[in-house]
This record gives sequence, C-alpha cells and structure tokens, in this order.
Amino acid sequence: MACNVEATIKCKYLVYKDIPLVREGNTLYYGDMEDKYVLCLMILNDKEITTPEGKKVSVPGTVMGQVWSTNKALADTDRVKKQFFEDGLAKALDFGISQLERYKRKG
Repeated sequence: MACNVEATIKCKYLVYKDIPLVREGNTLYYGDMEDKYVLCLMILNDKEITTPEGKKVSVPGTVMGQVWSTNKALADTDRVKKQFFEDGLAKALDFGISQLERYKRKG
C-alpha cells in the first residue's frame, strides 16, 4: 500500500521487534527518527543460491551497516557512529541491532 504525502505519518510500515523497518531499493532503515540513533543497512551485492528444490534465487551478499545519529546539528561524517560489514542480511541485521541498542543505552 502506497502512502500519499498527507498520510505519511499515519502509514503502517513493516515492524521488526516493535521498531519500524523500511526498505528503499537496496537500503534498509531500522529505527524511529525520533530516537537518538537509527540503523542503516546497504546491500552491496547479491549472490545466487540454489534451494533444496533446485530453484536458483538471488539473496543479499555483502551488507554494509551503519549506526547513525539522528542529530542534524552534526556534520554528516560525524553522524556515523559505527560501521561494519557482514555476509548476509540476517547477520547484518542481528549485529546491527545489537550495536544500535548499545548506542541507545549510552544515550
């Protein structure tokens, strides 16, 4: 379901662990912009795997993750608090969430 400009705030997004998860192309954003930090995951490449049924499917390969500060007063380069690379989206999301929670606890 697409959102129009007036209804953007009222739209429902995919939620993972009670936190919004939004995908735009090969980039996923995890977090609420009202929080101090959010997680950004960028799929850098895809890899092809074969399922047990013999079907070939494309899945995310290398994923770059960054924990961003939502403080707009900081320069863009200063907003990136943590950067990491993982093989696969599941690993990147798990590690990224742990880092995001760590920064949220720091305040």
